[in-house]
Amino acid sequence: MGGIVEFSNAIFKPLINLGAAPMMFIVLSILAILMRVKVSKALEGGLKLAIALTGIGQIISLLTTNFSDALKAFVRSTGINLSITDLGWAPVATITWGSMYTLFFLFILVIVNVIMLLLNKTNTLDVDIFNVWHPAFCGILIMFYSKNLLVATIFVVFIGILKIINSDLMKPTFNDLLNMPDSNPTTTTHLNYMMNPIIMVFDKLIDKFLPFLDKYDFDAAQLNNKIGFWGSKFAIGAYLGVFVGLLGHQSAIQIFTLSFIGATCLELFSVIGSWFIAAVEPLSQGITDFLSKRLSGRTFNIGIDWPFVAGRAEIWAVANILAPILLVMAMFLPGNRLLPLGGIIAMGVTPALLVVTRGKMIRMILIGVLEIPIFLWAGTAMAPCVTDLAKQVGAFPNGLAASTLISHSTCEGPVEKFLSIYIGKFFSTGNVTTGLYVLIGLVVYTLLFVWYAREMKKRNKAYKEEKAMAE
Repeated sequence: MGGIVEFSNAIFKPLINLGAAPMMFIVLSILAILMRVKVSKALEGGLKLAIALTGIGQIISLLTTNFSDALKAFVRSTGINLSITDLGWAPVATITWGSMYTLFFLFILVIVNVIMLLLNKTNTLDVDIFNVWHPAFCGILIMFYSKNLLVATIFVVFIGILKIINSDLMKPTFNDLLNMPDSNPTTTTHLNYMMNPIIMVFDKLIDKFLPFLDKYDFDAAQLNNKIGFWGSKFAIGAYLGVFVGLLGHQSAIQIFTLSFIGATCLELFSVIGSWFIAAVEPLSQGITDFLSKRLSGRTFNIGIDWPFVAGRAEIWAVANILAPILLVMAMFLPGNRLLPLGGIIAMGVTPALLVVTRGKMIRMILIGVLEIPIFLWAGTAMAPCVTDLAKQVGAFPNGLAASTLISHSTCEGPVEKFLSIYIGKFFSTGNVTTGLYVLIGLVVYTLLFVWYAREMKKRNKAYKEEKAMAE
């Protein structure tokens, strides 16, 4: 397989080296041109996507960087000693892309997607190349423990197939949440939505045992309309800034600054979220025209990054509510050694909550609290691999002691990370007990996804019936 690794590196490395925004500008523009979209329109869509990615990245960086300083001050004042440094998603993504195996897994997953399309096993073309780093890191975890590239590749392909199938399952829900017409092809294959099956288990339990909670539920957007400023996105952001500032014993000036930064970021998240949908409109029209001529009756979706749902206020409201809970839970959770800093705004947690609960805020908060330990434990477990890989690719952060472990507290795909670790350990040691854990884990993981897919198909059928009645 060494030759395939070298081949995939030669093909994708120049493109990946450009970074996420330039890469997606090129990919989306070329796809649109291939679909016979006018060049100016194709470039317009690619540019909008690049701007949206850049904007979201800069805002998240602004938020987490400023909040991290206050949280570090809180740690110093309390004497809490959680030894693993939380870098957040961007540094961990950069570290993962530094591995030659990431490009190899990208090459394999592109082939898998094409085969699924040709065999009519999916309607989604995954163009979110940058976020291949999530399943790729699962493969790297297996390699870290076992050096078994074949097993790592099989597991990455397995995850890749499921997340592409999931993108089809979620499409009608995205249409409903964002009021998108069926003709808009926007969906996502992002790994954070592979938490959907576990979230749905909790959601069904609430249906059965706590249905009365929905009587007290509120819509974040409607709340804004009802109580005005006090429920607005920028007010919620300001609340969080004040809370974090007080927690970190910051000065009055610093608290004001944090509240203004929080307010600014939450307001801009909503604005930029709409740019993602606008960015794929030229490609959407091109695909519609192309397929109407060549594949009559079949529709295709385009899998892009998750922030096209960033316009939903629930994502940010719940993320802000979960932030202090995440911090407190990290202090007292047995087995956790990771202090949330870079991942304090839980973007690996809230988008999947939105999809499964369809924006029911109380359910999102409750289930979010219940699943936080999974993320913290996964972040702790993968720290040795992240640290080793960072040193291999020359991306270990300056200013940290060489013995410091690094990781990400709310990294997407925590269940897949655990499975990867145990698979790697089993193929390294051959331990029977570990092998039993792997077998049970894979069976439960697969059966849970099958059950979830059945439930989503029921939901999608209901969407279709509602539209038929409305017409």
